[in-house]
Amino acid sequence: MKTFHIAALAGLTFLAQAAIADSVIYDMPYDGSVVFRAGDGSDVAEANCITCHSTDYIEYQPPGKGPDFWKAEVHKMIAIYGAPITEEDGDIIAAYLAAQY
Repeated sequence: MKTFHIAALAGLTFLAQAAIADSVIYDMPYDGSVVFRAGDGSDVAEANCITCHSTDYIEYQPPGKGPDFWKAEVHKMIAIYGAPITEEDGDIIAAYLAAQY
């Protein structure tokens, strides 16, 4: 009888863990509420940046920070967060962001 209780408890534990382990579906952050400003490089920025975050992230950065700020931000996305952006595209994106934001 004791073996039955242990087996039943183990079975219930397994079922509870399986119920908790259901996959979660969520929407990506990009909802189009803020769009990239028109300018040289906007297509490259849009193709790369919204892969990981919404355009709001860019829009809410301090305005007029200049090329060094944006180059550092793009490099951080690549080096720290693993953004799959080529060096060439990174330069285009940084120049675009510096000119538009």
